[in-house]
Formats: sequence, structure tokens, C-alpha cells
Amino acid sequence: MRGLIVTGTDTGIGKTTVAAMLTLALDGVYYKPTQSGTEDGTDRDTVKAYTGLGNDRILPDGVTLTEPLSPHLSAELDGVTIDLDAIAPPAHERPVIVEGAGGLMVPVTRDVLYIDLFKTWDLPVVLAARTILGTLNHTLLSIEALRARDIDILGVAFVGDDVNPDNQRTIAEMGNIKVLGRVPMLDDINAEALMNVFDTEFGGSL
Repeated sequence: MRGLIVTGTDTGIGKTTVAAMLTLALDGVYYKPTQSGTEDGTDRDTVKAYTGLGNDRILPDGVTLTEPLSPHLSAELDGVTIDLDAIAPPAHERPVIVEGAGGLMVPVTRDVLYIDLFKTWDLPVVLAARTILGTLNHTLLSIEALRARDIDILGVAFVGDDVNPDNQRTIAEMGNIKVLGRVPMLDDINAEALMNVFDTEFGGSL
């Protein structure tokens, strides 16, 4: 596997936690093409803290932007022109775990959405989704958008407590999609906890 993309049905969905887990489990490297917002730390910082991995496994961001906004607007406010070729996932001897920003339709520039880049990068996608109310609509729409562009979907990784098990069943059946597993809410997120979740909830699914 050259790598994969972790995207989500919305912002704040748990993509970073899923990406950290997969970086550990697949012995990969983590990469964030666009980081918007730095005041409270970056997703790269979070993955380092969660996994305990160093700079050899947590690659520099493609571009780092100041404001916690959509990349296209954050770049404009910073006076930065995002070079789409420069933020493409780098070649690496390990699988590259790419974390997108927000959801699929987030603009990277005024002309290009993240889902457009996913198609260009030609890597399979893991779709992170919430377990709570609202996930059916957001997740099924995201699956439809990916399939409309003929993007390979490895499956859905749910994030959150198992408050409504039928949500996962409905998405699997109506979306005709594989449920990879579920990351529960963790009191302490660290490498051991993430690997335990992967082994117990995702074992054999990737």
C-alpha cells in the first residue's frame, strides 16, 4: 500500500485520531497537506502527542496557514498562494497516511475542492464518520460524492460511543459500504490505547 487518505463527513469528526491510529497500525508516516490554524497547535502536533512518534514518522505539513478557516480563505488572509503540486503526498518507503481538512467539499483554492485532489492523488479513502444523530445523511452523501468521482473507498471508520448501533448498520446496507470499525471516546489517547482500538475494533479490516 502506497498510502491512504483519511477524510471525514464534517470538520471535528475525529479524522486526526483515526489518522494517528492508522499511522501506528500500518507502520506508516503521517502527512497533512494543509494545516489551517496554529494558535492551539496543529494536527501534526496532536498526532505526535497521540502516537509518540518523531519527525521521521510525522512529516512536515504541505502548507501551514494561520487562521482556523477553510484553506482557501486562510491562505488568502495570509497572502499565500497554495501550490497544489507542492502539497501532494510525497513518495515514501512507508505507507503515507494523508489527513484531509474538514469534509470532502472543502475548498483548497477558489477553483479546487479537496475531493478533486483526492481524485488526482489516486489513493484509497477511509471515511471518518460520527455515530450520533445526523451521521446518516452526511455519511451517505459523502459516499455518493466519492463514488461519483470513481474514488476508491476502503470503508467507514466511525468515531464516538455506540449510541445508536443501527446507524452503522444502515450506512453499511444503504451505502453498500464496509464498516471498518469504531473508535470509542477515549479518556487518554496514546499509542497503546490506539493500537488496542485497532486490534479489537479494526483487526483484519485493512
